[in-house]
Amino acid sequence: MLRTIIIKSGLETSVKWGAEVFTFQNKNVVSCGGFKNHFCLWFYNGVFLSDPYKVLINAQEGKTKALRQWRFTSKTEIDETKILEYVHEAIMNEEKGKVWKPQKSELLPVPELLQAALNDNKKLYTAFNNLTPYKQKEYIEYLITAKQEATRLNRLEKIKPMILVGKGLNDKYRK
Repeated sequence: MLRTIIIKSGLETSVKWGAEVFTFQNKNVVSCGGFKNHFCLWFYNGVFLSDPYKVLINAQEGKTKALRQWRFTSKTEIDETKILEYVHEAIMNEEKGKVWKPQKSELLPVPELLQAALNDNKKLYTAFNNLTPYKQKEYIEYLITAKQEATRLNRLEKIKPMILVGKGLNDKYRK
């Protein structure tokens, strides 16, 4: 039902991340889907929508920056006129070039465990400092998210060879 309404807006359809995405000039505008307890629309740059009916929510406060959801629990909650109003505003925002620009996060301090390993091994120190800040941050987060000391030690041993050859933690998943 939501899909049928969105199609009336004239947006193009494509499949991204295994879901149907409605686009305007190759820019993601809106998508819809069903979940266990609700079904919803999500607007990729929903942060810019005026939300006159106060229906949009941030699905993950503190994590999600631009995306906003409109959740429904019943078919009777669907109001085609209101939905198309939001979709048309989202299209207008895309035409105006309103896009959320991600903010650069601050560098994380190097944990003591990693710093000790870097101090003990000059090659490792040089290789780590030659990594991009993004790759350094991946390794730091990987270590600090471990809850147990044994896990942190195991992770450190796992990443040393990767750092020495200049690989990022998740490079194997990137194209």
